[in-house]
Amino acid sequence: MPIADLLAAGRIVMLTGAGNRDQVLDAAARLLADASPAMIPLIGTALREREALGSTAIGHGVAIPHARSKAFSVARGAFLLLDHPVDFGARDHAPVDLVFAMSVPQHSPQQHLEILSELAERFSSQGFRDALRDARDVRTLHAILLGLPQPTMAMLH
Repeated sequence: MPIADLLAAGRIVMLTGAGNRDQVLDAAARLLADASPAMIPLIGTALREREALGSTAIGHGVAIPHARSKAFSVARGAFLLLDHPVDFGARDHAPVDLVFAMSVPQHSPQQHLEILSELAERFSSQGFRDALRDARDVRTLHAILLGLPQPTMAMLH
């Protein structure tokens, strides 16, 4: 499943003020829930339970918190660029500032693994990570994540 199919524009944010992993997971759960506030606790709990099994940080300041849940019938993702990196317990001890969270239907373990593999491959590129960190707005983040041409300054006005 391409990343574009997981991300809605409203689920890409530049997050300010998150001081720890739980605050980041809470923000991710809110984004993944979209307009379904009742789903926030379900998603948040699933993300925390998965994180308790072992850190979802993959190194180089990247974490991919993920969980299978009954919250939705299709996979969905959210991207958060943190203004201040937080400790996710990464093996390389690097604090995390790039977070791609996802929720995958309970009955889709193969899809879950395929998406994780694609994300890990994308985030293994230093150029990709640097471009995300250098983004000045959500439109630019969206373009980078989806592999689209980045908006120019003229397009932003």
